[in-house]
Amino acid sequence: MTAVSFTPAGPYSLAASCRFLESCTPASYERAPDGVLRMAFPADDGESVIGCAVRQEETAADGPPATVHAEYTRYVDGRPAGPADGTPAAEAARAQIARILSLDSDAAGFRALADADPVVAGLQAEFPGLRPVLFHSPYEAAAWTVIGNRVRMDQGARIKARIAEEYGQAVDVAGQRLHAFPVPSVLRRLDRVAGLTEVKTERLRAIADAALDDSLNASQLRSQPVEFALTDLKELPGIGPFSAELVLIRGAGHPDVFPFHEPRLHQAMAAAYGLDAATAADTARLAAVAGAWRPYRSWVALHLRLRAEERAAVCR
Repeated sequence: MTAVSFTPAGPYSLAASCRFLESCTPASYERAPDGVLRMAFPADDGESVIGCAVRQEETAADGPPATVHAEYTRYVDGRPAGPADGTPAAEAARAQIARILSLDSDAAGFRALADADPVVAGLQAEFPGLRPVLFHSPYEAAAWTVIGNRVRMDQGARIKARIAEEYGQAVDVAGQRLHAFPVPSVLRRLDRVAGLTEVKTERLRAIADAALDDSLNASQLRSQPVEFALTDLKELPGIGPFSAELVLIRGAGHPDVFPFHEPRLHQAMAAAYGLDAATAADTARLAAVAGAWRPYRSWVALHLRLRAEERAAVCR
């Protein structure tokens, strides 16, 4: 088992991350009473699996965010495989864990957005310390978009969980048994998946091939101009404009993308900013409003969506 620590730059709460995951249907996450976030996922190398337990020290009132600690084990072919501190594999695992929790982003300027925008100020007060919690990789995010396309979200989540249980690596994480989503080399060999059409299964195999070809590399996707990254993603079978934005934002973890293809976000923006119906349907005007959120447009968008979803759930 390898231990790593992260000192958040700017507000961060692991408890807020866990609450968010509980509300995120694709995650199929149940918060543990001990406050530990447990994860199992394919590593960015496309071959190994990581089982990880994340904890955060208690944060003093009005103090800086407390240190976040993660203990993880990397598995190759089902067996623990290190890695030793300082090796490329160790650095890659640390970077992936940080990215999943958005701890790789400097959030020191995020709080300052509230000074100029009362909507953002309200969101930060409503969700203190919340940063986006990502899919474990662009690969897993792309696979989810294929699985979840044109089915109810809860149905897609059950199919994804079943794929993990039947074909993924089982690992023990802080006393719990978890199943990681299959690594690309396993997913590409699947001929039939219960609950999925032949077309979707074929698209999943194509996603696996893209991951093995390094076409779903998070660092590369984030380093490109946004329009180039989205164009590349839309070349994958089954990845349209909405899915491409999801993979870039929630898979690669790009912190500063305005989603042009999320109508529910646009409706949430209109409600929050008191915009008329015509403006709510004008993505160019909405993008101009969101320009004030730079360089955290992805983050504010997520906060708006989460608020809208929580309020809708209360009204049901």
